[in-house]
Amino acid sequence: MANLKAVVRKQRADGMYPVYIRIVHRRKMGYIKTDKIIGPKSLTKQGDIKDAVVNEYCSNLILRYTDKINRKDISAFTMKELIEYLTLDDGEQCFSEYAQLHIRRMEQRGQIRNAKNYKLAVQHLERYIGTNRVMFSHLSSAVLKRWIESLAMTNRAKEMYPVCVRQIFKAALLELNDDERGIVRIKFNPWLKVQIPKSDNGVQRAISAEACREFFNRPLPQTKMLSSLPELGRDVAMLVLCLGGINTVDLFEMRKDNYHNGVIGYKRAKTRHARRDEAYIEMRVEPFIRPVFEKYLAPEDDEYLFNFHVRYCDSDSFSANVNNGIKKICADMGMRKEEYYCVYTFRHTWGTIAQNDCDANLYEVAFGMNHSHGLKVTRGYVKIDYSPAWRLNAKVIDFVFFTDKPSKQGRAKDIDEPEEKLFRLSKKMMVYARAYFKGAVLAELTDIGFNNVDEVIKVLAAKLPKDIAAGCAVQFRIQNCDKGTEVVYERTKGKGF
Repeated sequence: MANLKAVVRKQRADGMYPVYIRIVHRRKMGYIKTDKIIGPKSLTKQGDIKDAVVNEYCSNLILRYTDKINRKDISAFTMKELIEYLTLDDGEQCFSEYAQLHIRRMEQRGQIRNAKNYKLAVQHLERYIGTNRVMFSHLSSAVLKRWIESLAMTNRAKEMYPVCVRQIFKAALLELNDDERGIVRIKFNPWLKVQIPKSDNGVQRAISAEACREFFNRPLPQTKMLSSLPELGRDVAMLVLCLGGINTVDLFEMRKDNYHNGVIGYKRAKTRHARRDEAYIEMRVEPFIRPVFEKYLAPEDDEYLFNFHVRYCDSDSFSANVNNGIKKICADMGMRKEEYYCVYTFRHTWGTIAQNDCDANLYEVAFGMNHSHGLKVTRGYVKIDYSPAWRLNAKVIDFVFFTDKPSKQGRAKDIDEPEEKLFRLSKKMMVYARAYFKGAVLAELTDIGFNNVDEVIKVLAAKLPKDIAAGCAVQFRIQNCDKGTEVVYERTKGKGF
């Protein structure tokens, strides 16, 4: 049998004493703090409490605790379990408060993006019920069914929001209820009678290679901003398309430690906490995309690989601005609003072109896009060779930017070809060079007598049609025939040539 008594412990800095209920159980001592405090004059010389009001309050509290003890076999309880049992709130439990706690724990575990989805789900449920203090008793199966029906017109939320709320409810059942000790804070589980609908199939955002060429090779809209959003949108869209469909959050969060010897290695933010291999992938930076890649590199003393974090507070803000820049280009192209591209368009496009035009099967596409593709266990212990994804990425770049028809012209760098840090020319070396616009070869030359790349580009630029608009990007592919090396450059009319 536990012994209970009202006592004081240490004196506070202001001279007052907090009042506790001391518990002695199985030769161990524990304390339950009350909301009462007393001064030194309310204590006897022996340290006992003599304040009548406080004694009455504590006596009633001890009676309530004693009644709970008498109703339960506590002989096997530890002190922690006994205090938890006695302080158990018999009142109604608040779902909203527990949901906030659950979401904070997710954030502490690094599940930031998933936590945002959970927060959106809880906020929608609170708006539907009409209070930000939703109680567990409010969540009957009938209420939940009506709430889910209100989501029927959404594509994904009708499945995602109920699943998030159900997961929070399940966690609460495990944490707040204890069937072994007879503690039942949540009286029922309404989800046993609720069926969650499936979300609609994902929207096919992919565009054709011809549409990609039109997007990337047209002049950028004029803007008064010092930092052009259309330029940011175009450049990031190109990074996404040329780095295996990488997500903007991964570009934003990329650190210098993730980049070595021309290869980025990172864990995909969206699924790193849901997969055994932590969604790790490596992707080589092809020569074609390297100028854009290096354009946004952060200073040497910055831990981030890119400087996006300097302009934007988080990945969501960065992604929103990238999408705004893409939309401005789409508007300048005369597209309808419902047809505007977004950054995810170019991730979908990578996968579609890889499968439809580069002869990759769905397994290879899934591997290149860092999907688990059903081999979660295998990926967990096999040391993965990512070079097939590199080769497929090179094929996609080649098809989009260096062809204007299904047949391919040239190739991006071969997997076994050593990376050249410097591309040098001399007057005695034979040069073969081509200029591409929207995937078509508009000028080419085979000659000697060039000292550097700029001289080659100058000769090719003079051969280009005069009707190419200012601001349009042209790709130049230059090969040193004597050394067998090749580089790719992009120049903008009016700036680069």
